Amino acid sequence: MPDTAVTAIAHVVQLAVAPVFLLSGIGAMLAVMTQRLSRVVDRARVLENLLTDKPAEAPAIHAELATLSRRAKLVSSAITLCTTTALLICAVIAILFIGASLGFHTAIPVVILFVLAMLTFFTGLLAFLREVLLATATLRIGPQTKDSFE
Repeated sequence: MPDTAVTAIAHVVQLAVAPVFLLSGIGAMLAVMTQRLSRVVDRARVLENLLTDKPAEAPAIHAELATLSRRAKLVSSAITLCTTTALLICAVIAILFIGASLGFHTAIPVVILFVLAMLTFFTGLLAFLREVLLATATLRIGPQTKDSFE
């Protein structure tokens, strides 16, 4: 009988491997997103300091700050959604192990949680894509004019 329990747990470990790899991928995405958020915050701080140094350029600075605010909200939403995804995947793994040790059928809760996880990940990636598109739409490359601010 103990061999059967060990075999059941070994099977659950095999089932949990894919979600664990998914967690590492989500972790990598979260690292990228938090880095982008950090860069947006840093740029906003620079611009806020420029408001007092260059009051004549205030309208352009406020316009860029508004864009940065929108970007920060999008990245923050993406981070929240991807973190929710990670939590749902953790719940899937926990349910797999709890089900194996207590002997109850886990298919329905696992399917529901996994589908929810994929929906939140999909939505988080969409928010991240919107932020990237907004960033590239407002990108300035090359020589700046005299009224640009850096």
